[in-house]
Amino acid sequence: MIHGVVILLWLGLCALQDVHQRQIANGLTLGAALLALIYLSWTGATWLGAPADEGGWAFAVALLLTLPGYVLGRFGAGDVKLLAALALASNLDTLLWSLIGAAVFQGGWFFIRQWLSGHRGKASTQASKKQPFAPFVLTGFALYWVCIH
Repeated sequence: MIHGVVILLWLGLCALQDVHQRQIANGLTLGAALLALIYLSWTGATWLGAPADEGGWAFAVALLLTLPGYVLGRFGAGDVKLLAALALASNLDTLLWSLIGAAVFQGGWFFIRQWLSGHRGKASTQASKKQPFAPFVLTGFALYWVCIH
């Protein structure tokens, strides 16, 4: 249980930084990935208790799903590193359900913003074209974590 809370706190820090700065510091993403990898190597299990090979598969899938988006400009480098670190700390189910939740919440947020901007009578302007993704990953992970516990 405490392991999931640690991941929630970490994702929360990443989300706050992503919202305020539109990027996530390497210390948060690569640092977490390094700690997860050390824990994985030391114990033979991920931070959330999955066997090491599940963490490895989750890492491979995270890269497979995010690197094309990075190349196409849909994901930032911080998003790729965030999901890779989450994968090393968890398993494939956690990664995929967190991504599914993130996509659903991000899509919902998009439609809510469109609806609100339509009712105000002016188009929404953005300081940056890149929308923060970490808050949605946090929401997806939190929903998944609550549902399985």
